[in-house]
Amino acid sequence: MINFRLSGFLCLLIASSFFQCENQQISGDPDNGGLFLPDDFEAVVVVDSIKGKARHITVDENGAVYVKLKYADEQGAIAVLHDSNNDGKADVIKKFGDTGQVGRWSLATGMRIHNGYLYFSSELVVYRYKLNPNSLLPEGEAEVILTDDHEHGKHEHIAKPVSFDNEGNMYVPFGAPSNACQEPKRTPGAPGLDPCPQLEDHAGVWRFDANKTNQTQKDGYKYASGIRSVVAMDWNPTDENLYVVMHGRDDLLRLFPDIYSPWQSAMLPSEEFIRVTEGSDFGWPYCYYDQMLEKKVLAPEYGGDGQAIGRCDQYDDPIMGFPGHWAPNDLVFYRGDQFPDRYKNGAFIAFHGSTNRGPYPQSGYFIGFVPFKDGKPSGEWEVFADGFAGVDPIVDVNDAVYRPMGIAVGPDGSLYLGETEHGKIWRVMYKGDKNNFGKTQLAEMEKRKLLSHIRTPDKVKDNLFNDQALTGQKTYYVYCSTCHQSDGEGASGRFPPLIGTDWVTGDKERLIKIVLEGMEGSIEVNGESYSGVMPQHSFLSDEEIAEVLTYIRTNFGNEATAVTEQEVTKVRGSL
Repeated sequence: MINFRLSGFLCLLIASSFFQCENQQISGDPDNGGLFLPDDFEAVVVVDSIKGKARHITVDENGAVYVKLKYADEQGAIAVLHDSNNDGKADVIKKFGDTGQVGRWSLATGMRIHNGYLYFSSELVVYRYKLNPNSLLPEGEAEVILTDDHEHGKHEHIAKPVSFDNEGNMYVPFGAPSNACQEPKRTPGAPGLDPCPQLEDHAGVWRFDANKTNQTQKDGYKYASGIRSVVAMDWNPTDENLYVVMHGRDDLLRLFPDIYSPWQSAMLPSEEFIRVTEGSDFGWPYCYYDQMLEKKVLAPEYGGDGQAIGRCDQYDDPIMGFPGHWAPNDLVFYRGDQFPDRYKNGAFIAFHGSTNRGPYPQSGYFIGFVPFKDGKPSGEWEVFADGFAGVDPIVDVNDAVYRPMGIAVGPDGSLYLGETEHGKIWRVMYKGDKNNFGKTQLAEMEKRKLLSHIRTPDKVKDNLFNDQALTGQKTYYVYCSTCHQSDGEGASGRFPPLIGTDWVTGDKERLIKIVLEGMEGSIEVNGESYSGVMPQHSFLSDEEIAEVLTYIRTNFGNEATAVTEQEVTKVRGSL
């Protein structure tokens, strides 16, 4: 067995290999690669961009950084980064992992190293490779560990992060195939199915044998329920519990405008930080957590009014609630020794950032930290790394230059951070006195909470909506902008742009039909694949549909003809 904790002399002898030395002295970039960090922390840009972009990341004990690509190509679905001259920057990038994902957007990109294997996922499959301690590239072909074999195939909230306990078990969530179990889904005023049949095989976490190949969900054990959507998940070895940060439900304003204000819809519901124990149930779809009231309340699909508790007192509460729509996309408990003691066993969370906070500025887009003691939070959440977006306020999601996604801890205790828009990866290091770290070093980061992409928005001053909206524009803001954004540029990988595409400016009958019936599954627009589901909007009147489609076809740089009410009536009558 190779000992990676090498002496300084031996480290110099093998500096040309890919092995990384724990005692090497690496300096951060002068501007920390654009990041704002607590005092005495430094960051170096490991790689400025990766073709294929990036989702989750993990780091092997030899310092090799494995990156699950957002887009796979003929070379593979995974990139491995190598720093051959020990300056902190990757000078070798290799790709591998041909899993049939070429050209596709890989939403479910969980990635972890466990017992010498690299585990990772696509939307429907969890794979693993056997790592080779003497090579950057793994051995042999990928093994299929788990396949999502539901007949419905892909659906919303299908991400499959993976985590492992100390007993040989692997945990995988099966997300809810809807927002709140409505029928038809995402339809204003529609009640939720009661009981919700989706809870039988979805909206929970299942436990599997980590070493058994070719499993399906039926081979697993339903460990916990009532969990809508999970991308951020990690096993905490300190208290030996599974933790997730759940994506809360959407569309409170769009679906129930008589109950919720735009401000409430922007702030609610909470992104729930959950300790998942065997048999726990967190109440989706019947309930959601309100972080401002600090309690679970009844969902409007089940008779809730934003205050009523009803049946929700029977479900488990989160250990902490974050503001709505921050999109928690990775969770890592810090197990290194490089950082000050206050970070030991604490939780780092990557908030990818909101897409649906309009008419208020988008929010999130930072790395948060929650200190832990004895298996529970010992303080409030903090801003650990900020500056990813590069702008403030963030009006539309595409205003953000970078969106944080992946977190991993290196063998020397450095923290690696990755983002999705370009595939940029940073390595964060602590360079100060560990025994003299506290409020003074954190003071500037506390001020970051006052910026519009983090603070609670002012109900009046931060409202970006123009009361003098054009015909069709108000309908667009209420029903369309949460996905396609106020500028019509959509959200990368999820919601397609409305600009310069034949889907919008071409066949009007096809466009009207999509609005009336919705669309399931992926769609390719301008060479990029998008996975966001388009809900049906048949509840809108023919006049409203004509007005909003005319607005879309004649704005955002589009110069197509108007859609008439008569054209909508004709298509509706043919369905």
